[in-house]
Amino acid sequence: MQVRSGIAVSPGVVKGPALVLGSESFRIPRKFVTQDAVDAELHRFHSAREVVCRDIKANEQLVSAQLGAEYAAIFSAHLQMAQDPRLIREVESLIRDQSHSPEYAVSRVLRKFAEQMQALGDQYLSERALDIYDLEKRLLGKLLGESREELSNLTEPVIILAHDLTPGETATLNTKYVLGFATEVGGHTSHTAILAGALEIPAIVGLGRCFGGVSGGETVILDGDHGQVIIDPDAATLARFEASQARNLRVIERLEQLESLPAETQDGQRVRIYGNIEFPEEVQQCIRRGADGIGLYRTEFLFLSGNREPSEADHYEAYCRVLEACGDLPVVIRTLDIGADKVPGIMQKQFADSQNPMLGLRSIRLSLQNTPLFKTQLRAILRASVHGNVKVMFPLVSSLLEFRQARMILMDVMEDLEDEGIPFQRNLPIGMMVEVPSAVLLAEEFAREVDFFSIGTNDLIQYTLACDRSDPSVANLYRSGDPSILRLIQMVMKAADKYKKQVTVCGQMSSDPRFIPLLLGLGLRHLSVTPHAIPRLKEVVRNVSISEAERISRHACELDLARDVEHFLLGELSRLCPDLVV
Repeated sequence: MQVRSGIAVSPGVVKGPALVLGSESFRIPRKFVTQDAVDAELHRFHSAREVVCRDIKANEQLVSAQLGAEYAAIFSAHLQMAQDPRLIREVESLIRDQSHSPEYAVSRVLRKFAEQMQALGDQYLSERALDIYDLEKRLLGKLLGESREELSNLTEPVIILAHDLTPGETATLNTKYVLGFATEVGGHTSHTAILAGALEIPAIVGLGRCFGGVSGGETVILDGDHGQVIIDPDAATLARFEASQARNLRVIERLEQLESLPAETQDGQRVRIYGNIEFPEEVQQCIRRGADGIGLYRTEFLFLSGNREPSEADHYEAYCRVLEACGDLPVVIRTLDIGADKVPGIMQKQFADSQNPMLGLRSIRLSLQNTPLFKTQLRAILRASVHGNVKVMFPLVSSLLEFRQARMILMDVMEDLEDEGIPFQRNLPIGMMVEVPSAVLLAEEFAREVDFFSIGTNDLIQYTLACDRSDPSVANLYRSGDPSILRLIQMVMKAADKYKKQVTVCGQMSSDPRFIPLLLGLGLRHLSVTPHAIPRLKEVVRNVSISEAERISRHACELDLARDVEHFLLGELSRLCPDLVV
């Protein structure tokens, strides 16, 4: 039995036979062509590119129909890449001027582009380089007449184990037969991971090289909740899986009955559970599972889905779709939360030398240095505010000056709209993400000026403990239960309570059932979570009283080590909701 750990990107635990896909590194049969064959080889290149463009358009239409326009934009970006005049010119030049074969020219040009992107040293851009390799694979497949026929000829359920799956392959997976997949490469923000979550296929990425000795057909357990792949499990592990699956089916059936019920504690305290979304289509998942609204609407995908800045109309249309679906339910729209080096076409040269993007120009800092970009988004949010219950939230605020500058720009946009006679919600609630220690230390000062706080535990943990959760060498240090994190949350709650300001927790910590009694005991009454977690969290809330939660939080805050805190919370969850403990 082999157990491999990676990055869980789509939840669910499944078992099935392995279908192993190779890395599919194509063998290029020749480097040069004769001079008199150049015109024919150019024609072969253009024919292959046209077929690839048609395939990408077909994927775009398929994904748009199944998941919506925002997911389809992944393939719109791929299509723009395939039609890039610079790319085409460079390939043509190698064929015409140096008599290179189309296969060699395509591979050389695209790999050069990908390596340049990876050399920037940014995780997100490294994952975007995978999209370039996807295009290379498509073009070489057409030129050489090779493709992964295994994926189109499935006749029985399988778990796919691959070095990588391209976004195109992921989008066309037949969910009738593909139980889940695991890849050796990839990260949280790769397009393949995003599509897996949207399709609700259990998935794990970033396992590292580990499938070389797997021939296919072996029984595999894929745990998309904890990021583990178990190859050829022993009898005891199989027995545990079968028992767990039977229990999970009972739990799912019971949790479905909670979707229409409120999250209310044993002693009648109402808790609001909102959904975190990235695309408008995800709203329906939240509403179906009984969300009280949208507590975090990430807007980054509008900026990352193409090679141009999104227009005011792009923003407005996306926001209105969410608001119309939510009706009177609140929707918290977070402004742009990425770095300049991640925005196609925006200041890339100016900031290409950034040595540490996580500590560089990103989030609210980027918006404040690019007022036109910021104002475009704020105009759309304000215009959309007349269609629903909107709140606006600024990310990664680290100083009072940043918050005041952002609020002033918002006021300027309001004045512009007023002068133009365009309606908007004048008393729009304005909040901020609490993601860095400086924001916590100044929480009381911030509480005098903001309308609400939202604690982003993912970044708060990362910045407080100085560890990158995506770095395997220090990932064990990234602990939600670290006593320092609990104290920081206490400080925010104390400041907010003094000035009667609402606090929401919207990081992964709030989606973990273990931490719900702790958070309730610390005074939290608003949680924003991944859509699939909503029913489970409702069950926890409905099985605990506030007095019990306060007892749990008091004891947890007395413990010295993160492992002791998390072990204690797991024990309490086992007592309150034994079916939720795996």
